[in-house]
Amino acid sequence: MKTVDSEQELLRLVNVGEPAALRMVYSRYIKVLTAVCSRYLIEEEDVKDVLQESFIKIFTSIGDFRFRGEGSLQAWMIRVVVNESLKFIRKNSRIDFTTMTDEHADMPDEEPEIDIVPTDVIYGFIRQLPDGYRMIFNLYVVEGRNHKEISGLLGIKESTSASQLHRAKAILAEKIRSYQKECQIIGKEL
Repeated sequence: MKTVDSEQELLRLVNVGEPAALRMVYSRYIKVLTAVCSRYLIEEEDVKDVLQESFIKIFTSIGDFRFRGEGSLQAWMIRVVVNESLKFIRKNSRIDFTTMTDEHADMPDEEPEIDIVPTDVIYGFIRQLPDGYRMIFNLYVVEGRNHKEISGLLGIKESTSASQLHRAKAILAEKIRSYQKECQIIGKEL
């Protein structure tokens, strides 16, 4: 089967029952959906399990999807993966959310210069965050959710979401500063 350039054409093929269309959906989006899932889950086997569940959900409900312009299919699939990742986390682990203490409240909001740090290094630092911090950081910073939405998704207070984000940013800032200092010491270019 030929390559399909637009999401609209791909959806048309899925909806008319073209045998190769679902394989094309999988091939076209597996990398981006794996990256999204990997932002929430650390273990490779967990990522594979969640992706499998996500694709089952995607394939069984893609016929109900309403196209809203180029990129809407990918955005919808990302939402499915994020929701399945959160469901997996809630079901399989106990997330400890810490509340903001006076000690944390006084932490500076100074953000380090990240433009000179390789993306894969920053991504690695995000993956090292504790589950609760990482989850809220991704929901807020990457997915663009606000604290009210996050609190509803996770069943926590808005203030808990805010404190987790504040702490995650502080940890990331410290890791980035340490990385930058280490690179300067060894004379390595960032």
